[in-house]
Amino acid sequence: MRQMKVNPKSISIAAIALLFMHCGGNAPASEAAEGSGFASIFNGKNLEGWDGDTAHWRVENGILTGEITPEKPLSRNTFIIWKGGQPADFELKTQFRITADGNSGINYRSDVVPDEPHTLRGYQADIDAARAYLGQNYDEYARTTLAYRGQRVTVPAADIALKAGIRNNAWAPVQVTGTLGDDASLKSVYKPNEWNEYRVVAKGNKLQHFVNGTLLSEVTDEDTANRKLKGWLGLQVHVGPPMKVEFRDILLKQ
Repeated sequence: MRQMKVNPKSISIAAIALLFMHCGGNAPASEAAEGSGFASIFNGKNLEGWDGDTAHWRVENGILTGEITPEKPLSRNTFIIWKGGQPADFELKTQFRITADGNSGINYRSDVVPDEPHTLRGYQADIDAARAYLGQNYDEYARTTLAYRGQRVTVPAADIALKAGIRNNAWAPVQVTGTLGDDASLKSVYKPNEWNEYRVVAKGNKLQHFVNGTLLSEVTDEDTANRKLKGWLGLQVHVGPPMKVEFRDILLKQ
């Protein structure tokens, strides 16, 4: 039989094409992070490097999963906390998926609440499937709502006690300085029952929350008495009915 000659270059090109098709044109998160300044802070295998209540947090199929079930109800909000440091200026990117009744969030620049296991106090990038709160900036266990979805705000210095400054679950001294779009349009960036990207950017006293590339809230925090410039990162399961929230590809750039 006559032996057919094959051009080695054509083999390499074909192999690359097949690999690209197999990956759907997208590099894995670990490879995509290389050279970008981002580092993965979740290994996709177990809870190493994280501290949370394992009654409500686990790793399942490579996904960091928080869940409330009828058999394991929740009496107060609980967090799984990244133990790798307390970032100051940073950018965090992750993909999330949440069930219809789900309520969650990404806490950052936060304090651990004394005598309250797995509880964080500080800024939160809100997540909920109903989109009542998605994208807002909520100061958990502190000043409450700093910016609703669609708002660009400044939080001025305020020489008042926390209880005196809170009105209708929002921090009364906040000054709205601009709008980021109408609420219906901003809500529409979220894809129910699918993976969505959340990006949190904290630089100095400016805090930005993006969902699927769209800026949903921006806070400039000049309240030196109450703001935080560094602190713990964590993910929340909010008290409420049975629900599940999932996170994957958790990437941090400091």
